[in-house]
Amino acid sequence: MKAIVMTAVGSADVLQLKELVEPEITCASQVKIKVHAAGVNPVDTKLRAHGLLFDNALPAILGCDGAGIVVEIGSAVQQFKVGDKVWFCHGGLGREPGSYADYSVIDERWLSLSPETLSFVEAAAAPLVLITAWGALFDRGGLQAGQTVLIHAGAGGVGHVAIQLAKIKGARVITTVSSEQKSEFVKSLGADEVINYKDTDFVAAVNELTLGKGADVVFDTVGAEVFKASIAATAHFGRLITLLDPGQQDLTEARLRNLLLGFELMLTPMLRDLPAARDQHIDILKRCALWIDQGLLKLHVSKVLPLESAIEAHQLIEAGHTIGKIVLTDSKS
Repeated sequence: MKAIVMTAVGSADVLQLKELVEPEITCASQVKIKVHAAGVNPVDTKLRAHGLLFDNALPAILGCDGAGIVVEIGSAVQQFKVGDKVWFCHGGLGREPGSYADYSVIDERWLSLSPETLSFVEAAAAPLVLITAWGALFDRGGLQAGQTVLIHAGAGGVGHVAIQLAKIKGARVITTVSSEQKSEFVKSLGADEVINYKDTDFVAAVNELTLGKGADVVFDTVGAEVFKASIAATAHFGRLITLLDPGQQDLTEARLRNLLLGFELMLTPMLRDLPAARDQHIDILKRCALWIDQGLLKLHVSKVLPLESAIEAHQLIEAGHTIGKIVLTDSKS
């Protein structure tokens, strides 16, 4: 089979297209999948540039997100049959092989039937960002109907689904973007207020839009500087959730506001082998599949590249400013 193999830690050039032996089912509960599309996420580029999360992992196949068709099942598999279309977020961290390959073997527990209305490309773009946005907004952020949420980088992979999930919940959504094109895009997703942070102080804008109160929930998808500034845009007794390491911060104002500070790393259940938490991830995918098929939730793919163009995909993500997601695909998708 064809696979993109990370041969060393470094620039995108360490990714090489290789011919490998197809993986085989070794456990009765496993499912073999013909992977038709693999989502590319910023975490893939960070693992490639800084190192994998398990020791002695190289060479490795990156990619957490995938979608494809079941081609073989183990003798104990009960939930799937040959021919089923599935999506998943599994592997790619340095222990189990990831989705940048023609085939993948995964325990049935970590698979879900993909939405009927999505192509393989759209389905492959979805799992990691859906689980991440859900965890940040609802599990960590406790977002409720009628509340105001500030979502940073609303046109990005996580941001664009976070906007839609918040609107489904019944929240008022304020989001930040960096261009007029992105502003129009997030408005099409349902954002109520859009702030171009290039020419507007987002803290002042959020406080003005909320009559001085601030947002009940703030979702930082950017990093330390945005996290720091967001404290003053969060309502007293509100919640500030980040995907990234906020670094050393003066939290005096956060304490005075009685803020709950939260971290969302959806990879933790895979890294720490927490099966009950991974079960919750599958529940999230099932709920989101229903909303997708009902037309309430959409995935935006800005670029589709063949598997052998993984280097270009990584370079595009590292250059920044991607709208939605980038997906690698085989010739049949």
